[in-house]
Amino acid sequence: MNNRIYPCLWFDGKAREAAELYCSLFKNSKLKDCTPMVTTFELEGQLFMGLDGGPQFQPNPSISFFATLQNKEELEHIWEELVKEGTVLMPLDKYDWSEQYGWLQDRYGINWQLCLGEAEADQSIAPLLMFCGENQGKAQAAIDFYTSVFPGSNIEFVAKYEPDQVKLDATIVHARFRLSNTLLMAMDSAVPQPFSFSEGVSLVISCDTQQEIDYYWEKLTEKGRESNCGWCQDQFGVWWQVVPSIIGSLMTDPEKAPRVSEAFMKMKKFDIETLLEA
Repeated sequence: MNNRIYPCLWFDGKAREAAELYCSLFKNSKLKDCTPMVTTFELEGQLFMGLDGGPQFQPNPSISFFATLQNKEELEHIWEELVKEGTVLMPLDKYDWSEQYGWLQDRYGINWQLCLGEAEADQSIAPLLMFCGENQGKAQAAIDFYTSVFPGSNIEFVAKYEPDQVKLDATIVHARFRLSNTLLMAMDSAVPQPFSFSEGVSLVISCDTQQEIDYYWEKLTEKGRESNCGWCQDQFGVWWQVVPSIIGSLMTDPEKAPRVSEAFMKMKKFDIETLLEA
């Protein structure tokens, strides 16, 4: 199994507008498919899904996107555009770990960490999971769990807080790990936070077979919980979508799409055969 993992961002009617902004700012980016509900796009080769799901859920800083840029002027331009009508969480400045770094929440509620440095050759934008709220201090346990579930996984780097640096249950200040060759990052929050993971940002696992869907569904819902339409929440609070890789082609077929949509709206775990027969 070599499943592609990519983030899904929840919007209230502005998925395409946000995607167009992001694609205009990051190099090697493009819009892919746009439907009334779903917009897919790539930023620096990283696939994203924008879901126009309505006002029910909102993104928050528990999952941000860590973008490593090698050019200071490019970083400053992206920062200036993203921060318009947004909120600064950490000012763009020099820090111990970077000559230039900042954390912001943009006008759509999506969180970005921009950092000047040497980017990974294959992925310069990575989802960063911050364990906080009811999941405070669980970063190491979550990383160990995820790397045990996904084939082709490994932990690349772990930096820990110094003794007495934080008073909370917090161990990891920054970690990088790969799940099926997709780069992710994680940290424990150093301060109390009023939020935790939500459906506002989820992680999608694209599966080629029913066997793969069954495997990931079973692993992620153990000690977690099932939801509808392929959504589930794991034991650490992170939301996932376990979906068949053919769903995109089925949903862009004008004849089949309404029947496929009606079929999967009745499902929790996806059933590929039922979708194909719809």
